Amino acid sequence: MTKENTSSAAGWKFDNSYARLPETFYARLNPAPVRSAKLVVLNYQLAKTLGLNYKFLESEKGVAVLAGNLIPEDALPLAQAYAGHQFGHFAMLGDGRALLLGEQILPQGERFDIQLKGSGKTPFSRGGDGRAALGPMLREYMISEAMHALGIPTTRSLAVVTTGEPVFRETVLPGAILTRVAASHLRVGTFQYVSRWGTARELKILADYTLQRHFPGAETSENDYLFLLQEVIRRQAILIAKWQLVGFIHGVMNTDNMALSGETIDYGPCAFMDAYDPATVFSSIDKYGRYAYGNQPEIAAWNLARFAETLLPLLHNNEEEAIKLAENELNGFAKHYRSNWLAGMRAKLGILNGEPADESLVENLLNLMIKFHADYTNTFLALTFEPKEVTKMFCSAEFAQWRKLWQARLDRQQDNLKAKHHELMRNSNPALILRNNRVEDALEAAVKHEDYSLMQQLLHVLSNPFAHSPEQAEYSILPEPSGIPHVTFCGT
Repeated sequence: MTKENTSSAAGWKFDNSYARLPETFYARLNPAPVRSAKLVVLNYQLAKTLGLNYKFLESEKGVAVLAGNLIPEDALPLAQAYAGHQFGHFAMLGDGRALLLGEQILPQGERFDIQLKGSGKTPFSRGGDGRAALGPMLREYMISEAMHALGIPTTRSLAVVTTGEPVFRETVLPGAILTRVAASHLRVGTFQYVSRWGTARELKILADYTLQRHFPGAETSENDYLFLLQEVIRRQAILIAKWQLVGFIHGVMNTDNMALSGETIDYGPCAFMDAYDPATVFSSIDKYGRYAYGNQPEIAAWNLARFAETLLPLLHNNEEEAIKLAENELNGFAKHYRSNWLAGMRAKLGILNGEPADESLVENLLNLMIKFHADYTNTFLALTFEPKEVTKMFCSAEFAQWRKLWQARLDRQQDNLKAKHHELMRNSNPALILRNNRVEDALEAAVKHEDYSLMQQLLHVLSNPFAHSPEQAEYSILPEPSGIPHVTFCGT
């Protein structure tokens, strides 16, 4: 594998703090070279944010880096070890098809992981080929960028390159590598791995590293590791509330897919909900609805409990006291989540202050949406503006009664707040989401016909979902009912 000093030309400024942790946390290896790398999509805005020269990334050497055929001089590629509960069952895992090149240091001092996904086999591949197909990599690119535009913490996608090699799944598919950018790839599963197979010293090293990287301020707390637990709980409460507020369904909330940074990570069988129904599931492997939309807050709490278990030796020397400390924080998650969710729902309805009856007002609307199979995003869009279509729900007596209560609630706001309620709704209710049919159309054009124009147009209109521009209006139109539930796949 060739190493070359491309840093000055590309703008790479790598540090490798994770590689300085105990060697049991990872496996050092280089990406497997690919036959014929071709750049198919590049995130110019993200490249600029990272301090990278997009013209170099488009060059032959730049594409070689994004494909893993050329390693920047300061990069130290590694596959991270982690474990995780997958659908409730504990397993040893790790990066089976991804390598961390290093951490890009921004001019402001921030650091972001640069990871190649689909870069070949690793010691953690568990029989897999370590490669990725073009469709799922483009899907992650689109959905992660849509989430970012919605203001939801997320990993992001810098580029996708094709490899010129096939990958073998149910059918033969074109291979690809995605460059993923993340605040870090520290997961609940990372702590589970070290807790199960590491030493007490290694667990402390990992916890200290996590604090240093993501949670400044621990030095002012009485218990650093309790502070860590509190902050992870707080960020997850915010994140899951944001998911629920836009109807996002992750699809595979295993503990290895919960990032401690509070970012959304691992876009496998995820999708945005159309008709509102808490039981909505898209994943082909979620046969019993464990990760249904309505279960996501409870699953987050369950995952956080697994994280807290790993911290027990650090929380207190006495195990009973450690458990009490952990349980006290875990018991607060539901309150933190509900507070964030209700604040978001108030904003979606143009409510700028709080009243005790607000929660029932929201719940009554959601119940009407279930009864009439109302589209989640378009319902709130119609409340923001005047409805552009007649639906059964809007014509119902129940909705008319609810609307009177809502208008009365808005009228009770202080005069100086009334004028702001419409602006608040515009900024809280997106004009469009990444609809499943739009994703599939764009992927079919790209994968089957090498036509990326649909995807680029989709990314353009999604880049500012709160603009409510005329060109976005057609993207809010619902697809014709097919009678066949939409199903998503992990894309491994």
